[in-house]
Amino acid sequence: MISKKLVEELVNERIAELDNGLFIVDISISKSNSISVEIDKHVGGVSVKDCISVSRNVEHNLDREEQDFELHVSSAGIDRPLRVLPQYIKNIEREVEIILNDGAKLEGVLKAATATELTVEQTRTEVPEGKKKKEIIVEQLVLPLNKIKETKIVISFK
Repeated sequence: MISKKLVEELVNERIAELDNGLFIVDISISKSNSISVEIDKHVGGVSVKDCISVSRNVEHNLDREEQDFELHVSSAGIDRPLRVLPQYIKNIEREVEIILNDGAKLEGVLKAATATELTVEQTRTEVPEGKKKKEIIVEQLVLPLNKIKETKIVISFK
């Protein structure tokens, strides 16, 4: 079986050569040597050229005579859940939908991200007790990452 560590080294080698803000989101290798590499970019999107360049570096440095393999290199995709810290940081100030481990859902604007927690700002309107006029309530929630099952970007066409 092809080593995940070797594939990661080859991907990181090309990422360093390109020096354009790419980072690894995920690498998986199936038992049948189907290699799947997902990459993203700190600023902007991943181009087809980026994927081809990473793919070629991996493919040219693995020996098909030794082990047959299938290789897929793609961008992480805006519709996929966020999985690594650089993705969270890239998407600060964007609307996110979070599903907690207990199944609860919440939406808000991602304000900060660390290796252990996210800060999300929620805005809602309420009529305070004893008043007739609605007020806008802005609340900052700090959520530990170990309590979060999934975080996705809310795609809006407004």
